Amino acid sequence: MPNDTRRGFLGLIGAAVACTAIPAFAIPAFALDTDQARAFISESLDQVYAVINSGKPPAEMYRDFEAIFARYADVDTIARSALGPAARSVGAQEFAAYRQAFQGYIGRKYGKRFREFIGSRIEVQEARPLKSFFAVNSVAYLNGRSPMLVEWHVSDKSGQLRYFNIIIEGINMLSTERTEITARLRAARGDIAALTADLSQAG
Repeated sequence: MPNDTRRGFLGLIGAAVACTAIPAFAIPAFALDTDQARAFISESLDQVYAVINSGKPPAEMYRDFEAIFARYADVDTIARSALGPAARSVGAQEFAAYRQAFQGYIGRKYGKRFREFIGSRIEVQEARPLKSFFAVNSVAYLNGRSPMLVEWHVSDKSGQLRYFNIIIEGINMLSTERTEITARLRAARGDIAALTADLSQAG
């Protein structure tokens, strides 16, 4: 499968699965096990496909993808990782504005590719402990294409169950978005407010 299609699929499911205040799986930290990790990914994917197959206008679907991303993803971790070293010096208020803009950017950027995945499916398979988190394996079946292995990284360290990364055949969501945001920050001459304004319009 071409890299652009793989990145599009990575981004779409990341955006749709990656901020509702109370997630469906709010559990105490360190209570996570393999069954919970698998069930969490299965539930999040059900939400993704409900949107993909809803027949809603694109703008409504983008908003739904953003909401699901916010509900199931560790948005803080993903947004900070994407920002890179600059995240260490940004103030709380400035980061909050950037985080919100990043969340909307993800929803719009990848939501636009939803038509490629109508009729596709992902089968969730086994989960296993990996370092301080759980890896949940799944297989994505896209129309007319070879199956793809998709690995989800899930943690409850924040006190709420969240996924914080997806790897599809070697394409790493955190790395992909860091490259993109780094380039945008460079174009903004290191100005976080300018980056935030850029992300608010991008996608």
